[in-house]
Amino acid sequence: MLQSKTRWITHIDNQTDDIIAEFVQHLNITPLVASLLINRGYRTVGEAKDFLFAQNQDFYDPYLLLNMETAVERIRTAINNQEKILVFGDYDADGVTSTTVMMKTLEEMGADVEFYIPNRFTEGYGPNEGAFRYAKSIGIDLIITVDTGIAAVHEADVAKELGIDLIITDHHEPSPILPDAYCIIHPKIPGSDYPFGELAGVGVAFKVAHALYGYVPEHLLPFVAIGTIADLVSLTGENRLIAKQGIKKLQQTDNVGLKALLKQMNTDSNVIDEETIGFMIAPRINAVGRLGSADPAVDLLMTSDKEMAMELAMEMEETNKERQDIVNQITEEAIAQVDELYPLAENRVLIVGKEGWNAGVVGIVASRLVEKYCRPTIVLSLDQNKQIAKGSARSIAGFDLYKNLSTARDILPHFGGHPMAAGMTLALGDVDLLRQRLNELAFEQLQEEDLIPLTKVDGSFMLEEVQLKTIEQMQLLAPFGVDNAKPKVILKDMEIAAIRKIGANQNHLKMQLKQGENSLDGIGFGIGEWHEHISPSAKVSVLGQLAINEWNNIKKPQIFIQDLMIDKWQLFDYRGALQLEKLVAKMPVEDALWIFFHQDSVTSAFKSKVSNYKIVETIEEAAFFYSKEPNIVLADFPTDIEIINRLLSNITPERIYAVFYKGESDFFSTMPTRDHFKWYYAFLAKQKSFHLDKFGGELAKRKGWSKETIVFMTKVFFELNFVTMEDGFILLSKNTAKRDLTESPSFQQKQAQFTLENELIYSSYEQLKNWFDLILKKSVNNEEEVKEWI
Repeated sequence: MLQSKTRWITHIDNQTDDIIAEFVQHLNITPLVASLLINRGYRTVGEAKDFLFAQNQDFYDPYLLLNMETAVERIRTAINNQEKILVFGDYDADGVTSTTVMMKTLEEMGADVEFYIPNRFTEGYGPNEGAFRYAKSIGIDLIITVDTGIAAVHEADVAKELGIDLIITDHHEPSPILPDAYCIIHPKIPGSDYPFGELAGVGVAFKVAHALYGYVPEHLLPFVAIGTIADLVSLTGENRLIAKQGIKKLQQTDNVGLKALLKQMNTDSNVIDEETIGFMIAPRINAVGRLGSADPAVDLLMTSDKEMAMELAMEMEETNKERQDIVNQITEEAIAQVDELYPLAENRVLIVGKEGWNAGVVGIVASRLVEKYCRPTIVLSLDQNKQIAKGSARSIAGFDLYKNLSTARDILPHFGGHPMAAGMTLALGDVDLLRQRLNELAFEQLQEEDLIPLTKVDGSFMLEEVQLKTIEQMQLLAPFGVDNAKPKVILKDMEIAAIRKIGANQNHLKMQLKQGENSLDGIGFGIGEWHEHISPSAKVSVLGQLAINEWNNIKKPQIFIQDLMIDKWQLFDYRGALQLEKLVAKMPVEDALWIFFHQDSVTSAFKSKVSNYKIVETIEEAAFFYSKEPNIVLADFPTDIEIINRLLSNITPERIYAVFYKGESDFFSTMPTRDHFKWYYAFLAKQKSFHLDKFGGELAKRKGWSKETIVFMTKVFFELNFVTMEDGFILLSKNTAKRDLTESPSFQQKQAQFTLENELIYSSYEQLKNWFDLILKKSVNNEEEVKEWI
């Protein structure tokens, strides 16, 4: 067996054959793609069509957002009267693109406008009183927040005191008490009937721009798509329309800043997709705000100067590399802190922190710790001088961060976010109290199985269903993201036609899977160590993502393996080992139980390396043997095959490592036939007497036998009273009763050993596997009978 690293969760409705057939007929798609749509909740042709062809739909009327008319009227008045407007943004990719969308909209309408993004380190997240007072000092009449402000209760009062009108546009979870602003544009505030509540901050800014223009400003869609995908909001509904149309516009962009960034990344704009945004563009935009001021990112997207754009793109590239180094260092320190101070058995929420950790990257570190430990995690940057801690949190399914953090509002003066992510500031002295409270809640809400990583799977399919046409059609479901994940499929009980490790460090796994007449190449990055845990005859179930491998203009389906599982016992063949002590280091498992059939086989050198071993020398000992260890090593050679039969009748191992070490073999010494014995008896009768020690070797040489063969046959004759021994001479006995060779104990023992070696040591892998299968099948049947009897 081989356990998967994650829990595979499938939500498959088997009563869908009619729907699949309908989708195939009316949408001209393959059954596999139809299954993917059904598993995503689309049950009618109309629903599926709307999802697949979202780019043909219309955006919702922006005036469906509560207070939109009030906001538009105030902004237009400010533009007409040339009042000074300040766009107040956030320092992440959503905030940067939100700021860009609002700035471009207002500038194109002739507004007197500038932007302000707070410094993450000196000001922290969101609007602050100092920034608003600065705005008043430079003559600002209207502040429009983008991707922030819904929690700025105090700052709204400050704005009112200063005589500045404040329009808040945001998408973060609203608090029970809303700011007393001029107006709030938010799809989720009480009283809002907007049809789609999952817009990113840039999506809300885009709706304001739509209302101001009076038409859909398609030239802004590249920025809206970047912010939407980067902020990990649901890629369904209107966000899907934003992403699909935005990616298409981004592929054709003439924006000087974006073109410079793509050139710096050495990326062809024609191949841009959601992964390009999520893993390449967004991290570079985020990097500047994480390590310093986010202003250069906005400047890049706003500039029309090619030379300046290239300089800014290069600066962002260098900043991103620096960010990567910092993240790696903090991650190592955070993991060490967890391992040393916060045992997983006692902590279902991990809170780590250290002075000097960069507050701009702790969210990334938190994500890495969640991936490693599968626990809600908060990573804090501690400031001893100010006696405060700033940090970010990431969660797992089953633990709503925002809801649970809300129970600790008394010690969290500043926090906000979503069920799966949040940011916060708190007093240094309250960190332990927060850890205590959240752990109490987590122990109530999370079960043990919740702490095992979860992988949602779209379905289990046959290899014959994996065709080029199917994989190409799967792209109709793109762009992929939150609530519309890239399809993950299971290919169950695949035969392994070939398997090997690849890569400079041999840390990747390449497999060829087979089912009937069909085959498929698979590659698993970073899972090369699994090679030693997969036996040649195993049938493996793999979980992964289907893709197309194109090489020399030849296209072939393949699967990127992310997890795998073997649900039957496995045999690993280590026969032929010369030294047990050296074999220990080669064993791929540390929790194996070594079973010896001879006390003498357990050397002091072996004992110094392995403590988990048992000695089972007799059939009686084997009959009463029991172990819960999943992996057993049959270390040396048994004296009787019944010992193994009895041994395995009590246990159901997941893996058997067959070594059967034997210092000397009986197999290659001659096992005399009855003709051998007949000739030797006739020879003794003719010789009358024969001196074994003097002439045994010469006789063996003449016959092409070994001297051990002569000695053995003599011993058998002696045990059957066919001969006597006097002073080294062999003499035939007189009047001996007729007896069969099998009556000789020595003949029986040698024949048994010869047969046993043939079955255990010199058999093929398949023969040995089949032999064990028969024994283990009886073991399972016995176990079921016992359970039934009990």
